[in-house]
Amino acid sequence: MLSPNCFFGRIGMLLLLGFLFACDQKPILPDGDVDNGGLALPDGFEAVVVADSIGHARHLAVNGNGAIYVKLTNASQDSGNVAIMDVDNDGKAENISYFGDYEVESGYGPTSMRIYNDYLFFSTKSAIYRQKLTPGSLVPESKVELVLFDNFVAEHIAKTLAFDEDGHMYVNFGSISNNCQLDNRAPESLGQYPCAELTEHAGIWRFEADRLNQTQKDGFRYATGLRDGIAMDWNHQTNSLFVVEHGRDDLHQTWPSLYSEWEGAMLPSEEFFEVKDGMNGGWPYYYYDQLQEKKVVSPEYRGVDLTKVGLPQDPIIGFPGHWAPNDLLFYTGNQFPERYKNGAFIAFHGSGRRFPYPQSGYFVCFIPFKNGVPSGTWEVFADGFAKRDTIASSRDAHHRPMGIAMGPDGSLYISDSMVGKIWRIMYKGDTDKFTISQLAKMEKRKSLMHLKTPDKIKDNRSRDVADEGRKIYNIYCLSCHQSDGRGDGNRYPTLVASEWVTGNKNKLISVLLNGLAGPITVNGKQFDDVMPKHDFLTDEEIAKVLSFVRLNFENNASAIHSTEVSLIRNELQQE
Repeated sequence: MLSPNCFFGRIGMLLLLGFLFACDQKPILPDGDVDNGGLALPDGFEAVVVADSIGHARHLAVNGNGAIYVKLTNASQDSGNVAIMDVDNDGKAENISYFGDYEVESGYGPTSMRIYNDYLFFSTKSAIYRQKLTPGSLVPESKVELVLFDNFVAEHIAKTLAFDEDGHMYVNFGSISNNCQLDNRAPESLGQYPCAELTEHAGIWRFEADRLNQTQKDGFRYATGLRDGIAMDWNHQTNSLFVVEHGRDDLHQTWPSLYSEWEGAMLPSEEFFEVKDGMNGGWPYYYYDQLQEKKVVSPEYRGVDLTKVGLPQDPIIGFPGHWAPNDLLFYTGNQFPERYKNGAFIAFHGSGRRFPYPQSGYFVCFIPFKNGVPSGTWEVFADGFAKRDTIASSRDAHHRPMGIAMGPDGSLYISDSMVGKIWRIMYKGDTDKFTISQLAKMEKRKSLMHLKTPDKIKDNRSRDVADEGRKIYNIYCLSCHQSDGRGDGNRYPTLVASEWVTGNKNKLISVLLNGLAGPITVNGKQFDDVMPKHDFLTDEEIAKVLSFVRLNFENNASAIHSTEVSLIRNELQQE
């Protein structure tokens, strides 16, 4: 491995590549892997794995010299950023260097990574930083500067970024709840009206990109009614912001009398918006039902006079529910065929909230654009990340696409959040002879289990569940702790051989009744998230589900009886 600042020693090769780019000649592309790094791609495209196992990779950015910068979460290293360089253009990184002189927060932390005006911008759960890129050096040598600080703990804390052409930075401030209920995620709890959190959350704020030490009060609320707009990009053709937001969770769990398990798995849509000043996406009062192709009133607000909040904006596309759109990129390169120019790539991280139906997503889609609007439906562009078709829980996926970036030669880079694999996708065919027939095999992939609309009866996995405690677990616990009890490795801790599960009964019962906020340590690993209280369950239901957990997942502890739950519930109510 080369030292961080010695890779420019091969100056001849880099000058040659720069000359070729400057002369607008077709770039010299490396060979793709024999199996395209495990990916399925349209005909004419190849993929090569640039780096592997770098840590839990989130978003990434690629500099004009080909250097790749990746934001990590739960990094095993002391630094939360990694710089990657393929020095000899063989497709494989020779230089991988970790860096970042800032507070690396423990536990799950959605992040962002963008390059703007020669600065590397990146975020953590509570802050946005920037660092000036150093010419001739892979790792920036300048000091890390604080751009924005916000330490509000919320359910949705991904401070993803986009930049316009006029010096503005756009920041996502996600909602602090699922759907602004009076009692968050509790069955049949009505919604707060008006929803107070909309003043500081569930929207996009605009800031000055060159100003340091800002707080949210220094920004301007650009758009509202967006539950969690993680996937963001500025479209330079339309000179406007686009966002793909995460729809709400748990329609069946919170409103079982109104929504079936199938509807809870399919709805609501992940909405793709063009976002302009003053835009209102409708959350929490409305959601988009892609099955009916219209906005509908959320169950928490049925019967409420919503005229004061105004009509929400319809999405330009409504994707199936719980696909988890985590990055968006408008392609401006020249390497790919012309039909990809100015079109949108979206990385769908994959669902964890579709039980009793298989999880869905886990792919990168493409939407062709013409004159600033979609000119066709969504397409499967890159698939195969999960390495399996039927995905019972998110942990079953070998890889989950997270971030998308474009290189200086027009190659597309994709990051994986599970182990930290980075793919580079290239077009090797004749761009002048590209036809839509090359997409035929990708269109067929829409019939695969992780992409199709599931059959209401045949694909319902709850038919195999007999144990009552397991049934309760599958309804209220599985979406976070997963079907195997191992959590997702980032936000939600494992229940397997856990001292929290097999230890003091009263403590475990209290956690379920009162909920729990981190940071906590489970089996030596720190987690920092929020578990909602489940006091709406009866004493018998809590006893059954905790007994199931204590007698499964490699645990061998005694059962819990409803009388024990009742005792703890009474004690807590008297405090």
